[in-house]
Amino acid sequence: MTGLAKKDVIRISREKKVRFVRLWFTDILGFLKSFAITIRELERALEEGMGFDGSSVAGFARIDESDMVAMPDPSTFRILPWKASDHVVAAMFCDILEPEGNPYQGDPRWVLKKNLERAAQLGYTFNVGPELEYFYFQSSTGKPVLLDSGGYFDLTPLDVASDLRKQTVIVLEDMGILVEYSHHEAAPSQHEIDLRYSDALTMADSTMIYRLVVKEVALKNNVYASFMPKPVFGVNGSGMHTHQSLFRGRKNAFFDAKDQYHLSPIAKHYIAGLMKYAKEITLVTNQWVNSYKRLVPGYEAPVYISWAQKNRSDLIRIPVYKPGKEDATRVEYRSPDPACNPYFAFSVMLAAGLDGIERKYPLRDPVERNVYEMPEKERKKHGIESLPGDLYEAIQITEGSGLVKRALGEHVFYKFIENKKIEWERFRARVTDFELDQYFSIL
Repeated sequence: MTGLAKKDVIRISREKKVRFVRLWFTDILGFLKSFAITIRELERALEEGMGFDGSSVAGFARIDESDMVAMPDPSTFRILPWKASDHVVAAMFCDILEPEGNPYQGDPRWVLKKNLERAAQLGYTFNVGPELEYFYFQSSTGKPVLLDSGGYFDLTPLDVASDLRKQTVIVLEDMGILVEYSHHEAAPSQHEIDLRYSDALTMADSTMIYRLVVKEVALKNNVYASFMPKPVFGVNGSGMHTHQSLFRGRKNAFFDAKDQYHLSPIAKHYIAGLMKYAKEITLVTNQWVNSYKRLVPGYEAPVYISWAQKNRSDLIRIPVYKPGKEDATRVEYRSPDPACNPYFAFSVMLAAGLDGIERKYPLRDPVERNVYEMPEKERKKHGIESLPGDLYEAIQITEGSGLVKRALGEHVFYKFIENKKIEWERFRARVTDFELDQYFSIL
């Protein structure tokens, strides 16, 4: 039902006997927020928006400037698969406005729109296709207990959650979100459902819905789904490998038939931009303390800043070109995790790539060897640097980043940094199980 106008929303709501409409938006940390209106208020909401108090929303207004307006985007209207006491419920994403009607600079959706406008001014449409991994657990309380011991692409009986994935795919497609693949991932009880690529704003909205649907379906089956980057020690963490490309009209700007890697100069500059700013954008693509427990050698997660075609130990991978599939030429950025704010993650990746294009950064040679197994001296020889090792290091690097500040805007930039510093201080003061296990009985 996407792409609807206001009159279509009103008509469909009457035809489907919608009783409630949920208005969705996102805080700066990437958590979905929602409040509901009755169908009586729908027409007014579409024209005027609905006021709410923004002072309690992370990264939004202070107490003395708390009034906000949620303006529904009719193009995002959809009927939800779950009813409220047998009443039909619909939902729309909202743009957040100030009372005077200006876009609110703390709205993640607005941040992404501004970056997409910059791409449009250069003649590009930004398409993304994220691969979101997650785990199923028996419960959300206590220590995580896995559902299965399956592995990559396993089928029953080891993959006991295949029906959960099937239910999830059906719900997503019923909501207008196209799915390409679903399968068991490498770690026990780890799963992946890949969405078909689309423009970045649609995909950011779809990512928010995806996370909600995965959790709702799990809950209805009396299990718990988690997008925590590294919930279990000793197995792979969950990533959000993000495939991205730029189009000029209907033509893929990344494709060049004559190039060895079938990459255009634009694509190479874009990759060079991602690599140049990889350290600076990691706080956004990997925003939690726990994110850095995934970014360690040995678990298929990238640690070193390099690129290649076939090598999955690199930060950036270029999927192998298939004849006749020029539109599929793309860059896969492998460090983001599924607990990020997708509006911000897509924004900073795009900003880094565009800066590479505008400044014509040169792309160094690919690294087709396993970077994890290289001696440190050899990595230095090839100029291969590392991503930040923990949240504190990421904060320190991003705090000095002009690119991230421009991409997010000053309001979000400072609020986000402030929030991450608080998180680090809370983590730093906590006594962990590791410390108790290692030291309590001997010190």
